[in-house]
Amino acid sequence: MNTTTAEALSVALLLLVLAGAVIRPFGLPEAVLAVPAAAVAVGSGAIPLEHAREEAARLGPVIGFLAAVLVLARLCDEAGLFRAGGAWMARVAAGRPRRLLGAVFALASAVTAVLSLDATVVLLTPVVFATAARLGVRPKPHVYACTHLSNTASLLLPVSNLTNLLAFAASGLSFTRFAGLMVLPWLVAIAVEYVVFRRWFRGDLAAAVPVPDGAGTPPLPVFALVTVVCTLAGFVVTPALGIDPAWAAAAGALVLAVRAVARRRMTVRAVAGAAGVPFLAFVLALGVVVRAVVDNGLADVLGRIVPGGTGPAALLGVAALAAVLANLINNLPAVLVLLPLTAPAGPGAVLAVLLGVNIGPNLTYAGSLATLLWRRIVHQHEHDVDLKEFTVLGLLTVPAALGLAVVALWGSLYVLGG
Repeated sequence: MNTTTAEALSVALLLLVLAGAVIRPFGLPEAVLAVPAAAVAVGSGAIPLEHAREEAARLGPVIGFLAAVLVLARLCDEAGLFRAGGAWMARVAAGRPRRLLGAVFALASAVTAVLSLDATVVLLTPVVFATAARLGVRPKPHVYACTHLSNTASLLLPVSNLTNLLAFAASGLSFTRFAGLMVLPWLVAIAVEYVVFRRWFRGDLAAAVPVPDGAGTPPLPVFALVTVVCTLAGFVVTPALGIDPAWAAAAGALVLAVRAVARRRMTVRAVAGAAGVPFLAFVLALGVVVRAVVDNGLADVLGRIVPGGTGPAALLGVAALAAVLANLINNLPAVLVLLPLTAPAGPGAVLAVLLGVNIGPNLTYAGSLATLLWRRIVHQHEHDVDLKEFTVLGLLTVPAALGLAVVALWGSLYVLGG
């Protein structure tokens, strides 16, 4: 296959895969189009079989980690951790919508950082709907906070987002070093989001409501909470011992799974289903298709425009490019494309890519798979999402959060070294 044909076919396959993920015809899993597209890319010669194998080997450990975290989050939900979180938000709010927004920000940021953005979108968003209904407040500010924070608040830890797992592998950083460099950008970006939300939704947050009684408050699932804390500690300890952190995630998931099955609260089949095998297949197939696009010219084009160095201007340029690319082709393909181009410049450039692909998707629906999934959940609760309002809110938050987070990252690199 000649270069022009291979390039055209690779781009067409990527657009097909992304369109399938956005539209999901007949409600089919994302993998239904992605896997055949990857097969076509390999079978047609658009990507050599050896390159496809390399990509699968690179993504394999990341996908295993993702599967373990998805199972862990689902088991935490089964144990009642999210219901307890909803009760906590209601108590903190005490009938005040502004306080509820603060509680949602705190809980969503913590859930996203520790249990990944998927847990915030899939498991916490319905709890926020239920909590808002229980308090009699307008759900819009709090539900919008879930989708924004599922992206923005995923900056902190390597386990918070699939993009982070990919970047973590390319950065050469330890778990604690990664978190140390990202904690200030994480706090700054969340603070910007909170300030904008308080102003933009001030009308929705103005009215006080009756304080609900504490009847029916679910107990805190201590076993699940302790397991999550131990798992998080495992993420820190295992790299120092030369063990892949995925084993810590798998251990936490196994502990909760054994308990849930023994108590007959879940079946083995349900636990296995929580791993989201079709989605994992989609991630692997998408990686192969993106590699085909990169091999057939995209890397050369981007290589000429990716800023070099790790100064403030260079970091801002990398982050802005990553944000734009995330909104054009989705954040997961964007990070797969940009990591090989920025990794030679050091961990600072890699982390700048993360700022772009994690904050940037709040600008459009198609920026991240999490946002697309959030839209479906919102519609299931018969709540409308206005495209104009979503976009304007993104324009108010993304540039400010991205710019200030880049400054914070540069400061962290200057102080801690990178």
